[in-house]
Amino acid sequence: MRADSYTPQSGDPRIEVDHYALTLDYKVSTNRLSGTATIRGRVVAATKVLAFDLFGLRATKVTTAGVRVPGFHQSDRKLRITLPAPLAPGGGFEITVAYAGAPRPRRSRWGTIGWEELDDGALVAAQPTGAPTWFPCNDIPSDKATYRVSVTTDRAYTVVASGVRSEFTTRGGKSTWVFDQACPTPTYLMTVHIGHYVEEALALGAAVGRLYYPARLADRVHADFADLPRMFSCFEELFGPYPLPEYAVVVTDDELEIPLEAQGIAVFGANHVAGAGTYERLVAHELAHQWFGNCVGVARWKDIWLNEGFACYAEWLWSEYAGGLTAHENALAHNARLAALPQDLVLSDPGPDLMFDDRVYKRGALTLHALRLAVGDQPFFALLRTWIKTYGSSTATTADFVTLAVDAFGKSAAGLLNAWLERPRLPDLPSAGGERSIRRLATPRPDERPPR
Repeated sequence: MRADSYTPQSGDPRIEVDHYALTLDYKVSTNRLSGTATIRGRVVAATKVLAFDLFGLRATKVTTAGVRVPGFHQSDRKLRITLPAPLAPGGGFEITVAYAGAPRPRRSRWGTIGWEELDDGALVAAQPTGAPTWFPCNDIPSDKATYRVSVTTDRAYTVVASGVRSEFTTRGGKSTWVFDQACPTPTYLMTVHIGHYVEEALALGAAVGRLYYPARLADRVHADFADLPRMFSCFEELFGPYPLPEYAVVVTDDELEIPLEAQGIAVFGANHVAGAGTYERLVAHELAHQWFGNCVGVARWKDIWLNEGFACYAEWLWSEYAGGLTAHENALAHNARLAALPQDLVLSDPGPDLMFDDRVYKRGALTLHALRLAVGDQPFFALLRTWIKTYGSSTATTADFVTLAVDAFGKSAAGLLNAWLERPRLPDLPSAGGERSIRRLATPRPDERPPR
C-alpha cells in the first residue's frame, strides 16, 4: 500500500486495517465526544511504530493485548504509537485507543469536512479526509475494513450510522445504538447522523429501505422520494443487484451545501427537499454511488472519475428510464458546455485542486456515453455489471477499467478511452447509435455544485 499522492499526509502505508470497533458517547448540548477505538490489522512493512490519523481529539490511553502502551505521541493530525516490540511484515496488531474532545470539522482545500454540529444534532461528512475528526484511523481510500459502531447519546435523539443496526438499548436518559458494517468500507465512507428524526420503512426490493427526516418535512420528503423504489429497480436492472443489505436516506433539519453519500446512506439538507422533485437528479446520483464509489471503490483519489463520472451518468440514465431527456440528449448538452470551458483537465489525473471540479463529473459521464455509443447498449451495460462483479467490495483504478473494456471490446476501446481519459482536449462524441435509449423521461434539473 502507498500513501495517496493527492492526500500524502493522510494514512500510514505500512499498515492495513481489517476491523474498527468504535464505542462512542456523545453529548449533543455540549458537543462532547468520548470514544474508544479498537483497531485490528497487520503491517506490510517491518515497523515498531504505527501512525493513525486523528484530528481535534486527544488520545488519553493506548493499550495492546490489554497492556498499556506508554510510548505514544500525538501531533495536530497524527497519533504515533511505539509498540513494545517490532512487527515483521505480515505481523498482526490490535490497538485500543481511548480519546475525547469536542469534535469539529477540519479545513481543507475542499472545504470543511468531517464531524459537524447541526442546530440540534450532528453529522459526519468525511469525504475525502474528514474521518479522523471522529475516530483514529488509517485514512487511505484503498484501505477498506469492517466496522462495529456503538453510539450512546441522549434518548431524545435518533442515531443513524453506516452498517446494519444490530442493537438498541435505553437506560436512564440515554440510548445506545449499535451498527455492524460487514461490507469492507474505506474510512471516508463511514458516517454517523444524530438528530430528531422520524424513521420510516421503505420498500426497496430485497434491500431494507429507511427514511429519516424531521416531522415538519414529512410531506416534502414523501413527494421527493416517492420514486426511489422505481429508481432502485432501474439501477438494479442496469448495474446488477444492490450491493448492500440496506439503504437509508437522511434528511436534516438544517440546510446543507451539498448532498453526500456514505456506505449505505445518503444525506440531504432540508434545502434539497422541495416537495416537487426539484433535486431528483441528486437522489439518483447518491443512490448510484452505492454501486460506483462504495461497492467498487477508488484505490487512489486521482481516479475519482470512477466514482463521480459513473454517478453522473446514472443521473442521465435515470432521466432516460423515467421519461425525460435521454442520456444522449443530456450528453450533447453537456458536451457543448464543456467545449466552451478551458481544455486543461486530464480526467485520469485532474490534480487534488480539481478532483471535485464539475468537469470531472460531466467529462466522466461523457466518457461512458462515448463508450456506450461505440459498442452498443447490451455490451456496454454488460461491462458495467462485470465491473461491479470483478471489483465489488474492493478498489480499482482507471487502468483496471481500461483493461476490462479492452478485454471486452478490443484495442479500439483503448484508443477511445485514451482520448477521453488521458488528453486535455475534449474529443468528439461518436456519431453511431445516437438515438439509442432505454425509455423516455423528464428534463434535467439546474446544475449546482456537484454532489459527492
